[in-house]
Amino acid sequence: MTAVTNQPSASSVDLRRTDCHPDFWYPIAWSEEVEPGKMIARSYAGEPVAVVRAKDGKLFALENRCAHRQVPLTHGVVQGCTVKCGYHGWAYDAASGACVDVPYLGKERLPNGVKAYPCREVDGLIFIFPGDPALADVHALPTALGSKADKSYKTRQLNREVQAHYTFMHENLFDMNHQFLHRRQMGMIKAKCLGRRMGPDWAEVDYTFSRTEGTSTVGETAILGVVRKRGEGDNADLMTIRTGYPYQDLKVWVGDGAPVLHVWLGYTPLDKGQRANRTFGYLSVKRPGIPGVIDLAWPFITMFTENIFREDKEIVEMEQAAHDAQGADWNNEVFPPIRDLREVLARCGVPNGEDPERTRAAAE
Repeated sequence: MTAVTNQPSASSVDLRRTDCHPDFWYPIAWSEEVEPGKMIARSYAGEPVAVVRAKDGKLFALENRCAHRQVPLTHGVVQGCTVKCGYHGWAYDAASGACVDVPYLGKERLPNGVKAYPCREVDGLIFIFPGDPALADVHALPTALGSKADKSYKTRQLNREVQAHYTFMHENLFDMNHQFLHRRQMGMIKAKCLGRRMGPDWAEVDYTFSRTEGTSTVGETAILGVVRKRGEGDNADLMTIRTGYPYQDLKVWVGDGAPVLHVWLGYTPLDKGQRANRTFGYLSVKRPGIPGVIDLAWPFITMFTENIFREDKEIVEMEQAAHDAQGADWNNEVFPPIRDLREVLARCGVPNGEDPERTRAAAE
């Protein structure tokens, strides 16, 4: 089963009012953020989530509000596989969300519990499944996040909150025609689209690049120069970007062999209107044959990529501000790969405020 629905095409809907489909796994926290015997507060599309780790390391996720007085469960404590509210001590089974104890009533008169989310961990990221739990194994969690687990790559986290709808994030990465935005970091680069492909819940595009003005910066040289062989110029580069709903991958090849750069990204909506997201990701650079070179270049790679992502963040937040001011999606999109992508996002998402159950039934 895919998330494809019977929605109208992207040309007739406002993508910025299309929610992420909840029947997928979404990153909610980094593994290192949740210590054994502790819990942290997070949010998915306006819903408060408590991410819980038992002392034995097992992970859980619960609705982060006590069924009694609605206060955050994260104000309480973790005891084994039970979460106790910090107000009156109501206790909840961390796996099911069932209320298992009200200290002053006894266990024979227990009220309803709280929602529990399927919760799993892969490559240092914690995911929840906010939709129908019965579909958690149908839309399986990715087995690997980019090249994070591949020791032949050096990897860094990508982590930021962005005040923009997740669809702006997909379009920004997918459209390499915006290289002019990054002229201070890379000089003048022209992207050439080599081809595009799409399916019901995915879209893919290929690019190559040429320099039209200026020279490469220290950051660009650091990220590609450490792996580029002698005689390979700018035109040797090939980039493929794929949105496989709801995630994105970017790969860059320089000559033959494995990708020299691999970026994996997941976008988790924060507010009910989904006009803000937390971007989780990994950026992996292929280690060259000479030991230690990548470590020497890493500070420059980090600085370069942070500057690129900062500029992207600023521009998509401007796009969101324009949408808010206009009250609708006025984008005049002419680039075919982005039109493909918008069709995928429109098919796979859920119109804001619509019941996902009804959308799911229509798809089936």
